[in-house]
Amino acid sequence: MNLDQALQTFIVESRELLDAMEASLLSLEGGETHSSDAEHAESVNAVFRAAHTIKGSAGLFGLDHVVAFTHVAESVLDEVRAGRVAVTPPLVALLLSCCDHMRGLTDELAGGRTDPAPALEARAEPLLQALRTYLDAPGTATPSAATPGAPVDAARTVAQASGLWHISLRFGQGVLRNGMDPMSFFRYLSTIGRIHRLVTLPDALPAAAEMDPECCYLGFEIAFETQADKAAIESVFEFVLDDCTLSILPPASRIDEYVALIQSLPEEPARLGEILALCGSVTAHEIARAIDAQADAQTLAQATSPAAPTPKLGDILVQQGSVPAAAVQAALEKQQRAKDAKARETQSVRVDSDKLDRLIDLVGELVIAQAGASLAARRTADADLHESHSTLATLVQEVRDSALQLRMVKIGASFQRFQRVVHDVSRELGKDIALIIKGEETELDKTVVEKIADPLTHLVRNAIDHGIGMPDVRRANGQPERGTITLNAYHDAGQVVIEVSDDGNGMDPARLRAKGIEKGLVAPDQQLSDAEAFNLIFEPGFSTAQAVTNLSGRGVGMDVVKRNITALRGTVSVASKFAVGTTVTIRLPLTLAIIDGFQVAVGDSVFVVPLDMVEECVEYRSDEQPAGEHDFTDLRGAVLPLIRLRRAFDLGGAPGLRQNIVVLRHAGQSVGLVVDSLLGEAQTVIKPLSKMFAQVRGISGSSIRGSGDVVLILDVPALIQQAGQTGAPAPVRVPQSAAVQC
Repeated sequence: MNLDQALQTFIVESRELLDAMEASLLSLEGGETHSSDAEHAESVNAVFRAAHTIKGSAGLFGLDHVVAFTHVAESVLDEVRAGRVAVTPPLVALLLSCCDHMRGLTDELAGGRTDPAPALEARAEPLLQALRTYLDAPGTATPSAATPGAPVDAARTVAQASGLWHISLRFGQGVLRNGMDPMSFFRYLSTIGRIHRLVTLPDALPAAAEMDPECCYLGFEIAFETQADKAAIESVFEFVLDDCTLSILPPASRIDEYVALIQSLPEEPARLGEILALCGSVTAHEIARAIDAQADAQTLAQATSPAAPTPKLGDILVQQGSVPAAAVQAALEKQQRAKDAKARETQSVRVDSDKLDRLIDLVGELVIAQAGASLAARRTADADLHESHSTLATLVQEVRDSALQLRMVKIGASFQRFQRVVHDVSRELGKDIALIIKGEETELDKTVVEKIADPLTHLVRNAIDHGIGMPDVRRANGQPERGTITLNAYHDAGQVVIEVSDDGNGMDPARLRAKGIEKGLVAPDQQLSDAEAFNLIFEPGFSTAQAVTNLSGRGVGMDVVKRNITALRGTVSVASKFAVGTTVTIRLPLTLAIIDGFQVAVGDSVFVVPLDMVEECVEYRSDEQPAGEHDFTDLRGAVLPLIRLRRAFDLGGAPGLRQNIVVLRHAGQSVGLVVDSLLGEAQTVIKPLSKMFAQVRGISGSSIRGSGDVVLILDVPALIQQAGQTGAPAPVRVPQSAAVQC
């Protein structure tokens, strides 16, 4: 991987880490959502790990401005981890702003700029000043000086006897030339603990005539008390790790803890370094240093004797003083158990979305070609050919399902982004609002997820602005001061249902009717049901806001929401109760590419109904009820409304004596589709209609049969809605020519 590719990987991973950091920060602010202190601590650790990883990775690319900013934020987070700084809403808001700044730095990197823009630099300084206010720790302990020439084991003896950490440090001679002050590291070390003893070792001092005043010749042995872990101690010296020799030994009392941690680790890690790093007994830098030493020793040994064994990593770590021998032995035992268990590691591969789209297109063409081949096979009397095509059809269906599954993503990631929207907008308006997310595991085609993001954003912001009132108003209405917005997703009849609910003011149908009359959308003498009044909010230019703000009041938004959802072959509806709350329900197809369809015919015209909406098919004798006299029938004692396709699409011709009813179910409502004949199930590749026919009501798309004929896909929700409004769909002239835009 070249440097450019590595940088792109860093950008992608940084964005993912920032998303995780933002989500953890928002969960920290809603402290009541944590069922235990352990969950709270894990959220803090997740934020710290994200910042620490970004800082470390940025250092590899020489992005000093990213490292410098993130280091200060990480220091504050370390104070939070140690319990010296409490998690408060102002701190969370500050860290979220820092997260935004880091995202801005990452976006600049993606744009090819490695230095921060002046605007970003200006935004960084007040953030850094605010962060430093949290770093005003109590006075640091003054290291006790030791007599020059004291034995190296002096501090180690103190450490082991007192249950303290022992730090052995040898700075590189050029540390001063590089602008680093060794004493600054000791002062910073004192912010995370207490230095009990510091021994200065002058053994490396040259003769006075050879001494360079810009070189550092001293070594240091330190007995250190802290609640921080080994990685946190090492991070103090992060800027000189590559130019110093550092060994950090845990207190003797901690060795048993390390062994216990190693034994309790999951079985997956099979490499010794991973096991030791997971338990905290070594750091990544110590492992890298040991691996380099292992490679050098192997090269030297093979030069002397080709059959010489490779030095063991555990032995090198012990020799370097990085880890106790007992911890290495426990890790080796764990490693052997992991190998014996042969734990399988789940792997994932990043794939360009364009490649996935191309794959779906090819699978669609394969489905059409397979249907044509099967039709040709049915015209022959060759049994072997029939069997071969039956096997082929099964395989094509499996390939189709697998390909579509590749594009299915959980909607939870999209929902989580609204935590920040609710956090920022509610505070901008002075409201206290919590977001509740349900159904995160619900899967949906990635294309649908991408296109639904903007409508959902508007619905959530609309619920914050219009739906939920100010805390004092809610208190006066007997409602809790904190309002809630709920995002919920679930599957229903082959569709994905997304609900955006709030427990706010609700909508007053009378007020909506009055506003509709004022806007000229409703005639003064026109009677509207509550559902029809609620649907007025989707009309262009309709708004009940008293004043125009940066969030609402211009009458633009809800009409766009409905248009975008309709373009996805979905529907949107509203249910509301005044002073109780409002729920906006969106129904979307699982995928926009290929569906299982059920083919029906009226005369010579063939239509496709999504199979997931089909409940059953029953025979219908038109002589039992005079045609056109009733638009309903009795289905096992229940009234079933009917939609007669011949009349709905003005197809002409006389219906046969025996017709069929396809019973469909959508959004909890059943309806019967009256057709001449049933042609059975078929895999249906969805093709968009050309612009000339895009506005035809009751048709959501088209497809191609195996014979090459064009068939139309019925928009069942639109037909049901139209039938409910008028009693029967108004005749619509359906294009008989090929209307497929290939």
